[in-house]
Amino acid sequence: MQDGGVYWGPPEGYDIKEYQLSPSSWNRYEECPRKYWLSRQGLPRKISMPIVIGNAIHNSVEDICNVDVSDRESTEIGWLPKLAKDILSKHWQLQKDIFFETKRHSGWKKNSYNKAREGLDKALFMLLNQVKIIDVELSKVTIDMWKVVKDIILANEGTMNSECGKLMGRLDLLLKDLDESGNEKGWIVVDLKTGRPPKGNLSETVNRQLLFYRDLLILNNPNHPSIRTEGWYTSNKKMYEATGSSVTEDAMNAWQSIELTDNPFQATPHEFICGFCEWKAWCPKWLVAIHDDTLKKHKRFNDEVVTLINFDAEEGLASFKIMIPDGIDGELIDSEKSFGAFFGKSTFKSIKRATNFRI
Repeated sequence: MQDGGVYWGPPEGYDIKEYQLSPSSWNRYEECPRKYWLSRQGLPRKISMPIVIGNAIHNSVEDICNVDVSDRESTEIGWLPKLAKDILSKHWQLQKDIFFETKRHSGWKKNSYNKAREGLDKALFMLLNQVKIIDVELSKVTIDMWKVVKDIILANEGTMNSECGKLMGRLDLLLKDLDESGNEKGWIVVDLKTGRPPKGNLSETVNRQLLFYRDLLILNNPNHPSIRTEGWYTSNKKMYEATGSSVTEDAMNAWQSIELTDNPFQATPHEFICGFCEWKAWCPKWLVAIHDDTLKKHKRFNDEVVTLINFDAEEGLASFKIMIPDGIDGELIDSEKSFGAFFGKSTFKSIKRATNFRI
């Protein structure tokens, strides 16, 4: 597949190989092989507000960049904020629907829309800054100014597959790298980041992610120009360049390691990694480590395996008994510890459906 003079590799890598390595799967495997194995078992996933915000911003940037403005008045102003608002509102509603359709979700935070709007505006400012349109309010951006931005976009949300089918990655943006005279001198791989920016250099995993994209582009385009790779953090509107040698050989070796087996991969319990793992409830090693004090319970994110004892379908009140490991192979028994809970509206409805009023 070729677009804008860039070859992206075969359209579907899974047609060549049964499994592929991406930066996210590579990171999961390195954090904990069991975490990666569980992520591929079709277990229920979690969704949270940071995911909603990130998806809404990414999808909105993609749609805005794809809007055809060729037939509009060149000096028109005021169009970009309205377009951004309309597109973000559409994606916010889509993400909200996905959020509540996902059984494992946190509480919905209505005010997070303002964070998404701010993040989208900052992403648009960063694109404008890339073509030296600086300190211009979005309401003052003309159609002609935006055409300059569109001219440097070689692709947005582009999917790459290696010819061998082993490696795959999704680019947020691939831009022309311009010299001082405005002539193309190379490409810039851009990964939009809506989370917390680094205090100094990019983290090792983010740096490797960007180098992975760069090297996959190089594999598919042997006659490539010079390529820079950057992480664009919307929270502080700063661009962080990734540096380093090729990661292709390491990626190919990692691909061999992640082939799934019937037996679970080794678990490597770690306080931070387990704290943010969305599949730990299916990992006996985590539960054993919690109850033998190898790991401390996470201060903010605390998971338990419980038995529902009583449920008042009228009031939304319930009592639970905490379960503990019985050996090291995943068997469970009730403990003597119990607790009560009051469910909010959405959780209340889910519990009522799950129990089918039989408790």
